[in-house]
Amino acid sequence: MSSPVIFPFKSNIDLDKNSSRHLYLQLCDQLIGFIKSGKLAPSTKLPGSRKLSEDLKIHRKTVIAAYDELISQGWIESIPAKGTFVNHNLPIINPKKLANSNKPVSSKNISGFDFKKRKNLFIKGIETIQASLKVDEGVPDHRLAPIEDIARNYRNITNKKHYQELLTYGDTHGNFDLRKALVSYLNKTRGLKITTDNILITRGSQMGIYLASELLLDDQKIIVTGNTNYMTADNTFIEANGIIKQVSVDQHGINTMEIEKICKKNKISAVYVTSHHHHPTTVTLSAERRMHLLNLAQENNFAIIEDDYDYDFHYRNAPILPLASNDTKGNVIYIGGFTKIIAPALRIGYFIAAKDVIDEAARLRRIIDRQGDTLLEQTLARMIINGDVQRHSNKVRKIYKERRDLFCGLLREKLVDFFDFETPNGGMAVWVRLKQPYNWDVVMAEALKLNVAFNPEWRRYDNNNLGHNGIRIGFAALNKEEIITVINTLETVMKSIR
Repeated sequence: MSSPVIFPFKSNIDLDKNSSRHLYLQLCDQLIGFIKSGKLAPSTKLPGSRKLSEDLKIHRKTVIAAYDELISQGWIESIPAKGTFVNHNLPIINPKKLANSNKPVSSKNISGFDFKKRKNLFIKGIETIQASLKVDEGVPDHRLAPIEDIARNYRNITNKKHYQELLTYGDTHGNFDLRKALVSYLNKTRGLKITTDNILITRGSQMGIYLASELLLDDQKIIVTGNTNYMTADNTFIEANGIIKQVSVDQHGINTMEIEKICKKNKISAVYVTSHHHHPTTVTLSAERRMHLLNLAQENNFAIIEDDYDYDFHYRNAPILPLASNDTKGNVIYIGGFTKIIAPALRIGYFIAAKDVIDEAARLRRIIDRQGDTLLEQTLARMIINGDVQRHSNKVRKIYKERRDLFCGLLREKLVDFFDFETPNGGMAVWVRLKQPYNWDVVMAEALKLNVAFNPEWRRYDNNNLGHNGIRIGFAALNKEEIITVINTLETVMKSIR
C-alpha cells in the first residue's frame, strides 16, 4: 500500500450543512468523484477519521459513516493496523487537473461515444420561444380540459381494491375495458364494424403512425403522401426506411388519379391520408376520391393509413364517416386518439386494423413501450361509458366553432389585402397563405417584437418548394381576447412592413 497522498482534502471538499442530503453522503459523493477522476489513485492511503473530521470541522462519526459506506460500495478498503486505502483493485485513471472551484466539475454536454444523429428530426418548436402569446398550428385549449371529470373517475377507480390489478403488467393490446368501450363508441360515431380484437391502445396517434410505418415500410418500400403533408408523419416514414412518393392536394383532397398512375408503374405499400381535414391545408377528401382510393387499395393490395386526428371537430355539418367505415377487405389502418378531444397531455390513442395486423403491432409495441398507463386507460373507459367524453366533445366543439368564426371574420375584415385563406369546415386551424412579396420570417420577427410568437418552422410546410407561402394558424387554443390580440398584432405588423 502507498503512503498518504499529498491531496488537499480540506480545500477541495465542500460540505453544505443546509442541504437535505446527509453530510456523510455528501462526503461519499465527493470522495467517489476524486477516485473516478483519478485524483485519488488505487491504493492511496486516506486520512484517518479523526484527522479528516478536524480538517472539515465535522463530527468524527460522520467521517466513519462515510468510510463505512464507501467500503460497502467497494471504493475503499480498510487494512487492520495500516489504515484506510482506495481499493487497490480499481482501474488506474490518469488524474485530471484539479479545478479552481471547491466543487467537482462534470460536463454533460458532449458524450464520450459516437451515436446516430437524425438531422431530419431536429425541429425548433414554438415552446422554445419566449412570448406572452404563442400561436400554435392547431391544438386544443388545455384550459377547457374536463379536469373534474378526470379526477372524479380516477379517484373512484383508485379507491376500489378491485382495480389494484391495474398496477401490475397487463395486456400489451391495452386495457380491455377501454377497448370494449371503444368498440361501442367508434362503431356508433364512426360507422366502424369492429370488435376488441381489432383495437390496439397506443400513447396517441403518433405511436400509431410509427407502428404502422415499422410494419409496412422496411426495405425501402413506397408510401404515397400529399405534397403538402403532416411533416412528423413524413419523418416517421423516412425513419422506417420507406420511400415517399408525393401527389398533389387540391380543394378535394389528395389526388387519387395521380396515385393510380403511380400504382401502374410501382408496387406501393401504403398511402397516408388525413381524410377528414387534410394536414396542413384542412381540406376534406371528397366522397368520389374516398371510394376511388379504397378501390385502388383493394386492387393493388396496399394499406391506407388513415390518420383521423380531429374527427370530432367538424362545424359545417355532421362529420364525414372515415374510409375505415367502408373498408370491407381489411386495407385500412385507422388511427385516432383523445389528445385533440381532451388535452395533449392525455396520451391515449387507438390503432384499428385487421386482427393479424393488431397482433403484430402489439408484439412490436412490447419492445417500445411495454404498455400504457392502465389507470388512466381505465379512467378514460369510464368517461366514455358515463358519457363524459361525449359531453365534453359537444361542449368544446361549440366553443371552437365560435373561435373559428371570430378568427376568420377578423382576418377577412382586417387582413384580406395580405392573406389568402378559406374558412375551414372543421379542425382547429386555418391554412393561411401570405401574399407575395411578403415573407413569413419578417412577419414573425416583427410579431415577436410585440410579444406574439408563431411557429418558427414554417418552411417545413413547403419542403418541396411549391411556393404556396402557407402556414397553419391555430385558433382553438385562443380565447376571444387572445384572437383579437393576434389579429391586431398581424394588422400592425403588415402595415409596418407594407
